[in-house]
Amino acid sequence: MTTKYLFAVFHLLGLAIGLAAVYARWRALRQAKEQKDIAAVLHADSWYGLAALIWIGTGLMRAFGGLEKGTAHYLGDHWFIGKMTLFLIVLCLEIKPMSTFMGWRAARGKTTPIDLSGTGTLATLTLLQLPLLVLMVFMAAAMARGL
Repeated sequence: MTTKYLFAVFHLLGLAIGLAAVYARWRALRQAKEQKDIAAVLHADSWYGLAALIWIGTGLMRAFGGLEKGTAHYLGDHWFIGKMTLFLIVLCLEIKPMSTFMGWRAARGKTTPIDLSGTGTLATLTLLQLPLLVLMVFMAAAMARGL
């Protein structure tokens, strides 16, 4: 019981970290006008990456690692399928920001100037993820209640 409880707690903590990080990254991207502004974007992005690792790691263990109700239960639950569909949409929205920020990190290591002209698009892609993450919470609650 303790292991299941701790995985559930960490899964929810990942959510809190992730929501805060997405919001912080969106704000930082909107304000990024100069090279010095990149640090705030990458800081928030690092927190979002940590949240993703927590979500994916704990989620896989809970759904498919024998900690909870079992794989068959989850794969047969329409709320779980909906939640995973939203997760895939978030992942697709994250491809451009993630690849861009990896490039930014590499450029910073070489002290190469970074082109900030696409920050508006990156901010929009980030903001679009926020309501999807919140909807995932609603689906998770419905799933947990057996609706």
